[in-house]
Amino acid sequence: MARGYVGILSVELRFPEAGSLKDKRQHLRSAKAQLQNRFGATVAETDFHDSWQRACLVIAFAAAEASALQNLIDRAERFLFGQAYELTVLEREIVVLGDE
Repeated sequence: MARGYVGILSVELRFPEAGSLKDKRQHLRSAKAQLQNRFGATVAETDFHDSWQRACLVIAFAAAEASALQNLIDRAERFLFGQAYELTVLEREIVVLGDE
């Protein structure tokens, strides 16, 4: 089996300026599109669906080389930290495919 690497980020975002679910959704739509377009990530909102100031996202990346995956995740984290919302929780996991 060929080797491969999958990186998973779990992040909790806070939107202190959001006054409604519509405001939050606008921020999330933009963040998800940027993560997908810039980094080729797959993004899912996994918690706080009805809360207008919080969201939990799981973001997945794939690469053939470990160094390329690390670089991709680092860039995505920098992107997230540079946005108008607050990043309150960040967990990172890397899975190596093909390991026995």
